[in-house]
Amino acid sequence: MTAARYDELLRLAIPDAHQTYTRRDTMLYALSLGMGKNPCAPDQLSFVYEKHLKSLPTMGVVLAHPGFWVRDLDTKLDWVKVVHAEQGLIVHRPLPCEGRIIGRSRIVDIVDKGPDKGALLYYERKIFDASNDDLLCTVTQTVFCRGDGGIGGPNPSRSAAAPPPDRPPDFISDTKTDPRIALLYRLNGDFNPLHADPAVADSAGFERPILHGLATYGVAGIEVMNAICPGVPDRIKEISARFSSPVFPGETLRTQIWQDNNRLQFNVSAVERGTLVLTNGVALVGFA
Repeated sequence: MTAARYDELLRLAIPDAHQTYTRRDTMLYALSLGMGKNPCAPDQLSFVYEKHLKSLPTMGVVLAHPGFWVRDLDTKLDWVKVVHAEQGLIVHRPLPCEGRIIGRSRIVDIVDKGPDKGALLYYERKIFDASNDDLLCTVTQTVFCRGDGGIGGPNPSRSAAAPPPDRPPDFISDTKTDPRIALLYRLNGDFNPLHADPAVADSAGFERPILHGLATYGVAGIEVMNAICPGVPDRIKEISARFSSPVFPGETLRTQIWQDNNRLQFNVSAVERGTLVLTNGVALVGFA
């Protein structure tokens, strides 16, 4: 296999993704993350019922996706060893509950950690309203290419995320996930059998199918919103986190949040195993 090259990857043309989504997709996304458990609660019903429907801000991460381009395009990356390491989202405008959108993707940077140490690939997808070309949100990802150390190019230092404050969190919430959460969440477009097929999960070294990392990220986004601005998604301006461990459907997710004015730091743990599953969480909120 020919090795991937730094300069070629930065020039890689990732095809634009065009998508039309509906209010049904908006409701499905919220339902797949557990919204509507209390169907009489207004701050939940507004995300799963078409009357006065609102979209969750993190829904942007599942929209206008270009597919598994690491494998499908001529990247020369060892895609089998690629791991989703970090996820971010910047909200420029409130996400409509339905519409036509365009996703324009590119690789923005690569950090070569050296031979046998892998490389970090930084990718972004800007999502535009197809009707007027307004920028709605910017989706960012860090991909750890475990088999592609020695890729070349500069090795800039990246500042490490600050740890949470050395004090008790300002907010703590526990969310018991539905055992079916991965089966529901995959209907948003990620049909990786690792999240549904016990045999595939076993072959990957897991005791049973694991939850999509972006589902855990979405649950955390809901808990951040509920802590600071219940039922008001438009106040969430940015949210990012690092994936540190897989989640099994049915586990209880504990979100801890530290607030410093409009900047929040958070982490998420799987309560039953006492394991951190999301770390380095940061969110920015706008004050009404």
